[in-house]
This record gives sequence, structure tokens and C-alpha cells, in this order.
Amino acid sequence: MPEKDSNNKKSVLTFEGKKYIMEDFSDDIKDVIKSLQIADAQIKMHEDTLKLLSIGKNSLVNDLREKLENS
Repeated sequence: MPEKDSNNKKSVLTFEGKKYIMEDFSDDIKDVIKSLQIADAQIKMHEDTLKLLSIGKNSLVNDLREKLENS
């Protein structure tokens, strides 16, 4: 997603190998970029949630294994 150009402090978007100056974009393009950033954040959040669920499931499986071995 957008990054700062160290030479002139302008935000630069690198997309499909090309670099674009963010301030040159129309509001419509900026809105699409913002939506993509939100989508990326949501995907990351859900990936983290899945990891936590997987850890919890593994804990339950281990708990069940122990209880079955001790019964």
C-alpha cells in the first residue's frame, strides 16, 4: 500500500510494479485505495482470529486426549 518517498516526502503507491504519487489521484481512486486497506486489515484480523481458534481447538483436543488416556 502507500509509502512515503524519502526524497520529497510524498506518498507513493506501488501497484503492479509501477509507482504513483498519491496526491495526483482523484478522490475516487483514493477511495478505492482506502477500501483496499480496510479489506487488508479485515483479512488480517480474521486470519488472527482463525489462528486463535486453532490454538483453542488444539488445546481442547489435547485436553480430550489426556482425559481419555486417564479414564
